[in-house]
Amino acid sequence: MEGLRTESAALVAALAAAAALAQTPAQTPTPPQPTFRTEANYVRVDAYPTTGDGVPVTDLTQADFEIVEGGAPQTIEQFERVVVRAAGPQDTRVEPNSVRESRALAEQSKARLFVLFLDTYHVDIAASHAIRKPLVDALDRLIGQDDLVAVMTPEMAASDVTFARRTTTIEGILSRYWHWGERDRLIPADPQDVAYGECYPNVRESESRCRDQNGIAAEMIDRRHEKLVLDALQDLVRYLRAVREERKAILAITNGWLLFRPNLNLARKLECHGVPSGPPIGIDPRSGRLTTREQPLAPPASQCDADRMKLGNLDNDAQFRDILDEANRANASFYPIDPRGLAVFDTPLVRQDVPGPPPPMVPPSVDAAMLRGRISSLRTLAEATDGLAIVNANDLAGGFRRVVSDLSSYYLLGYYSTGKLDGRFHPITVRVKRPGVKVRARRGYLAATPAAATAAARGGVGAPAATNSEAEATARAIGAAIGPLAGYARELPLRIQTAAGWKPGNAESAAIWVVGELGSAATTGDAFIDGFDVTITVSTASDQSVGGATARVARGARGFRAMVTPSQPIEPGEYVLRVGARGGAGSIPVRETARLAVSAAPDSSGAIFVRRGPGNREAPTADLRFRRSEQLRVEIPAAASDPPSARLLDRTGQPLAVPVNAAVRDDADGSRWHTAQLSLAPLAPADYVIELTAGSRKTIAGFRVIP
Repeated sequence: MEGLRTESAALVAALAAAAALAQTPAQTPTPPQPTFRTEANYVRVDAYPTTGDGVPVTDLTQADFEIVEGGAPQTIEQFERVVVRAAGPQDTRVEPNSVRESRALAEQSKARLFVLFLDTYHVDIAASHAIRKPLVDALDRLIGQDDLVAVMTPEMAASDVTFARRTTTIEGILSRYWHWGERDRLIPADPQDVAYGECYPNVRESESRCRDQNGIAAEMIDRRHEKLVLDALQDLVRYLRAVREERKAILAITNGWLLFRPNLNLARKLECHGVPSGPPIGIDPRSGRLTTREQPLAPPASQCDADRMKLGNLDNDAQFRDILDEANRANASFYPIDPRGLAVFDTPLVRQDVPGPPPPMVPPSVDAAMLRGRISSLRTLAEATDGLAIVNANDLAGGFRRVVSDLSSYYLLGYYSTGKLDGRFHPITVRVKRPGVKVRARRGYLAATPAAATAAARGGVGAPAATNSEAEATARAIGAAIGPLAGYARELPLRIQTAAGWKPGNAESAAIWVVGELGSAATTGDAFIDGFDVTITVSTASDQSVGGATARVARGARGFRAMVTPSQPIEPGEYVLRVGARGGAGSIPVRETARLAVSAAPDSSGAIFVRRGPGNREAPTADLRFRRSEQLRVEIPAAASDPPSARLLDRTGQPLAVPVNAAVRDDADGSRWHTAQLSLAPLAPADYVIELTAGSRKTIAGFRVIP
């Protein structure tokens, strides 16, 4: 996994570097963009009509279209056909000069947004190499002057995605990492896969009483890989929804998925392992009490058995359906591409990623069913999100031409909705009256709230559109808050949380607070058992240092909280935060890097989390997974003294009848904090958000409750 993380980091770094180093030549003239009105009940729809064989239809008129919302016909007020052509030579494509500019450009409606998702777990080395040239050629034809493209892998968080315009950046990455496919590696690159193989090695049928464990490790590895990919896709969809409302295209390079369902047989009693149970009970070093939290020295076999039970209960098919629903609400379309072309077999002839003798070959009938299942998952992904699936065909270049044609000619429609302004999701159906023409379009939108409609009726400046309503803004904020929680499917050596704000009476320099916590991956040995040293540095995007801090963490503790001491005033802008933790002499340090946005005074950004467990001991935490036996406190930097209020919402934004105590606290270092605290005992395992309001300012903080 370390190699995969390194390559993923290189993908992000390469895109960021390309954006930072790009020149800004004179832009070539571009076709005028259609103008759309932005009243609160105005809805915009992108429509993609094609013939039965997938050829775009380019001669339709406004009278050829009809839109039905919730069973009621709508009157089309605006109509425009858009034709996007390639931007020409690479050196004429104007790149964003910073990550912030990249994200700002991504929010513009005239820029099409593409994300290239490389499914490292389900593509083999040969296929990842074969797909490079047709993929780059397609991107060269597809990416227009204003379009943006990014790369993501399952090992990345969606918030790490960086958009760029030059496809030479993508080509360089794919040329350098042409072997990014991991499916057929003989030696697993992921330490967790290796651990499963060591816990449940295959044995010869006639030589051991443990022969009933044959095949266990292989299924655990496959289930875990599929779960990681689906978590990443769900994270990406939620992130893109928060970026903007207009259509987004996700080109997923993958062999497809089996969509595992619960398998109680995987959690059966084994001769050499017994019956798997929940997380092992140990001693929490912070409180000295019994706990089910994962302990640094937990026996590997116990952890394997706990994972076996958890993986046996996975329902990836249900999560896949959730992703389809969320993609429709996010107006994100998938274009899955199977790089194998016309595949004959799904499983390798000999699987060698688990120690011991190779398992028996999969029967042809079972292999054929698995192959059909993977292809079916890709077709469903495309059809349910109004995309195209390039599968079961050896002409990859021809398939990419279909994708290019599909995304290079479409129609923009606009209408004033007759539906209620209730802040809810409204389904849309778009039809074309001409026989033999099919049309793909967004499935619906989130309506404005009555308050937003009133503001629009008054003719206020910047009256929000239906896709920019208060409800939509809240939904985006919630999506951005809970989206990173999908990343907790992957254990990291070090996690960090940050907050930046302005102390009362000081508008000259912002303050930065950092909370870090070691993960189980860093605490499985003795390196950190006697405590560790922390080094924090903050620098500008141009790598100019502006401050830092150090801390010593006592024996038995895994987390720390520190305030950065500036060597020069920290002004509003984007900064790079680097955190390193080193244990005993000669130990290998763990490091983490994050980007931090400092808002203009008096606003703040980020949030600090505090965990209160048994014994009422409090500890700062960067792990946003909490148990029902704990209490949670969220802290937001505040320059004003406005009394805050807080409430708990579920992941859909619905308020919950669970009390949240809001307060103001002044610390000895001159900082002021708005806090919100609640007991988690009434909550079921799920994702939640705390909404903390002070004056006109509202902050959303997401967290996860686990069993």
